[in-house]
Amino acid sequence: MQRLEGIISKRATIVDIARVAGVTPKTVSRALNDAPHVSAAVRHKVKEAAKALDYHPNLAAQSLIARRSFLIGLTYERPSPSYVVELQNGALSRLDDERYRLVVLPFAHVASRTEELGKLLLRAGLDGVLLAPPACDQPLLLDMLERQRLPYARITPHRDLGRGLVVAMDESAAGHAVAQHLLMLGHRQIGIILGDPSHAASGSRLEGYRRAFAEAGVAIDEALVITGDFTYDIGYRVARTLLSRKQRPTAILAQNDDMAVAAIAAAREMGLSVPQDLSVAGFDNSEVSRTAWPQLTTVNQPVQQMAWDAADRLIALLDGNGAPEPAQRRDHAHELLVRASTAAPAIA
Repeated sequence: MQRLEGIISKRATIVDIARVAGVTPKTVSRALNDAPHVSAAVRHKVKEAAKALDYHPNLAAQSLIARRSFLIGLTYERPSPSYVVELQNGALSRLDDERYRLVVLPFAHVASRTEELGKLLLRAGLDGVLLAPPACDQPLLLDMLERQRLPYARITPHRDLGRGLVVAMDESAAGHAVAQHLLMLGHRQIGIILGDPSHAASGSRLEGYRRAFAEAGVAIDEALVITGDFTYDIGYRVARTLLSRKQRPTAILAQNDDMAVAAIAAAREMGLSVPQDLSVAGFDNSEVSRTAWPQLTTVNQPVQQMAWDAADRLIALLDGNGAPEPAQRRDHAHELLVRASTAAPAIA
């Protein structure tokens, strides 16, 4: 390689790399992008030169040349903060060292403003988009993206599972597992705090709860089933309502960890001990479930891994390495994590 003096004092370009590696700028471009018809020896030489020059690609210039933005969107609707962090960390970890960058586009009231969200995504200049709930379950949105040929990957959808790139988990089975756990401990008066009804996951988890109750021969007390919205504040308010009943529940099933932790806080303020007086179970295995005291019994939904997987599959599609049609869907397993927030009721 040629001497590096004078080059490393300014921002390196592919012309500088070409001079050091002894090849043409076109060859440098092809080698850095792992294009075909470049020998392994030349590719190694070019990448060593780029490393020596501390070269960083100019994404704006790449975008102009390729007529692409190298931007991937991520859209979701006001879920719990811990869920957002898991989503973003998963997608960002996959994009690390990639030329793609993540654009986060939170959007409120997706179900009633689906067309508006579609227009936002189409105007954002994205190469592709990751759709988290409830956007992933909006047929009108999928229609809009498909008409404009904007590639998308869906994270935990519940409808039209044969449509697009799908990363899924059986949330009905997961709901069944956590409800069965409380029933096997001996609980019969179980309060249920539902999530936002516009999220299909809420219905799927409830379906799993009902199946577990039916298998145990236990009737659900519908008066103990109250709708929340996946937030701490609503979870706290709903839990106080449940625990203020004359015949209060001996356990609470909350459809995410934020509402479950809120239920623990409400119980303590009302002079109840967890799990001696009240068992509480959540859903997601978010960070808050591990830092709560007592630690929360919950269902591990691998949100971070699913977001990583969705981003990985979308990148493969964008780069022309997409999976064949039969492999459009990929399933992830849930896991029931029994911790200290659940125990047998004082009087079974």
